[in-house]
Amino acid sequence: MAAGNRISQAHQEAVAGYLAPVQALWEDPTVTEIMINGPDEIFFERKGKIERAEGVAFGSEDDLRAAVNAIAGSIGRRINNEEPRLDARLADGSRIHAVIPPCSLKGTTVAIRKFTQAKISMKDYIKLGAITPDAANFLEICMFLGKNILVSGGTGSGKTTLLSLLCTRIPKGYRIIVIEDAAELIVEYEHVVRFETRMADEQGRYEVSIRDLLKSALRLRPDRIIVGEVRGAEGLELVQAMNTGHKGSMGTIHANSPNDALVRLEALAMGSDAKISEKALQYSIAGAIDLVIQISRLSDGSRRIMSIAECRGLDKDFNYVVAPIYNMGPLVRGGDGKLVGQLEPVGELPSFMNEIEDNKIPFPRAKFFAKKG
Repeated sequence: MAAGNRISQAHQEAVAGYLAPVQALWEDPTVTEIMINGPDEIFFERKGKIERAEGVAFGSEDDLRAAVNAIAGSIGRRINNEEPRLDARLADGSRIHAVIPPCSLKGTTVAIRKFTQAKISMKDYIKLGAITPDAANFLEICMFLGKNILVSGGTGSGKTTLLSLLCTRIPKGYRIIVIEDAAELIVEYEHVVRFETRMADEQGRYEVSIRDLLKSALRLRPDRIIVGEVRGAEGLELVQAMNTGHKGSMGTIHANSPNDALVRLEALAMGSDAKISEKALQYSIAGAIDLVIQISRLSDGSRRIMSIAECRGLDKDFNYVVAPIYNMGPLVRGGDGKLVGQLEPVGELPSFMNEIEDNKIPFPRAKFFAKKG
């Protein structure tokens, strides 16, 4: 066993020891997130559904606080009255965020998003009902043609999983640079460089942000840039990268619809200190983003692609023109409680249909029209 693996395993065992009351949840591979709302209120997520962990509790607030302090110390961090928040990645890739009183009114609050190396293929994704075969083929074509893609959705909707899947469809021969706040993407590719941000120390020094890493990435001869999540002024750098020849770049964003995703990207990019007018920024975004994929976690716990839409510039009132190519059809709850429905073409050809045909890609125009009957 390599030294790095031994350290990671020892660290994971130590963390599990600190969290002894929730160890069963920590070790359960079907549990994806553990949520601790004070010492005696614990929830977990399994298969997209949140459940309460009955009969599970820490002995006291002091015990829970001691566990969080121990975890923070094990990764060289502190959480105290001066810095009442902890945001960190554990050695196994899991993400932990904690807030302590007085900011947290119920007591120490912790969320642990467990990291899994479980691989999911596009065939698995189709089998789960998250996408149809035709829509999956269309996205593969978009990756081949180097379309810039924004994956939009809420927390826990499956954006990272979808982005990882799209990465598997990048053609060979490119230099990929991946930038994340916390390393979560599973990117298996011959030539890939991965960057992760660094938080500031207790004195506010030595922070390395996504924006900083994007600036570095642009000087490292990337072909495609992938940003795990756009959440700040780095949105401007990503847009500029997409507009300066880095075709096939991607990122995720928190938004409720394709149009909202573009508006949110604009708002985030406006937070940059770069001197760019609102109209110039809107033109840049409209020219940079080719597709927005909207994904949601539904009431039955499933995660589905709800829309694949093309950005077609701005109208005369400077609103983004978003044309759906695929939309989720009617959803009906089956006898097992699961929602039944699928992505359907809306009868709209992509503006780059000629590119598809010029490249002799076997995806005829009829695929964009719903079958009658």
